[in-house]
Amino acid sequence: MKAAQSLSETQLKEACRPLPSCKNCFSAYTTGHCRPHVTTKPCNNSAVDVPPPPGSFKISKIIVVGDLSVGKTCLINRFCKDTFDKNYKATIGVDFEMERFEVLGVPFSLQLWDTAGQERFKCIASTYYRGAQAIVIVFDVNSVASLEHTRQWLADALKENDPANVLLFLVGSKKDLSPPARYSLVEKDALKVAQEMRAEYWAVSSLTGENVREFFFRVAALTFESSVLAELERSSARKIGDVVRISSNDSDLYLSAQGKRPKCCR
Repeated sequence: MKAAQSLSETQLKEACRPLPSCKNCFSAYTTGHCRPHVTTKPCNNSAVDVPPPPGSFKISKIIVVGDLSVGKTCLINRFCKDTFDKNYKATIGVDFEMERFEVLGVPFSLQLWDTAGQERFKCIASTYYRGAQAIVIVFDVNSVASLEHTRQWLADALKENDPANVLLFLVGSKKDLSPPARYSLVEKDALKVAQEMRAEYWAVSSLTGENVREFFFRVAALTFESSVLAELERSSARKIGDVVRISSNDSDLYLSAQGKRPKCCR
């Protein structure tokens, strides 16, 4: 599993931000809410009627797994729709959301796959695990059993993915329901589990919104970086300029740099 490096909150906000909504975009991808990108050009629905070709690093698939009623759907809805529904409805099979960002000026999308936590739907949900760039394992900080079950959820998800090429996040939900003294004990156990998994640990509250946006910004930033690096590796047979482009008004960057050197360095 890939180890995630820490970024400051300021760096995250500067590097990754969600973009305004457009109801016409990604209609072929999602049955629910999406918040597509804003560019200098009008939205082009025909460009997104089919999944992106292999090698594209502009979309990352994120699967969210965990026990029944730990708050997976509420977590996604709080981020994508900025809502919290107290009337709990169990996910049947898999739900899907698309959230679009701009990372360092580049449009980038997260496909958020909300999987069912019920045992009877496990076979259905597991068919959607394949091809994930990140796995989010959610547990309820008020339920020790749900934390213990995260290991099995991870094992099931990794059956369909390469452990060396996926980012892992352990998320404790419903933090608002846990008194500080009790949470501090749960946090110690959660950090141990996260260390075993080589996952990054986050504690969130979908009710209050605590850490929800920051968490998904983190996921977007790291999956974007991972996708770009993977694309660079895959493009070794092609010209590097097909993937990385340097914009400059000067036709020869080397000569330009020489001309800008101080006299003492020439």
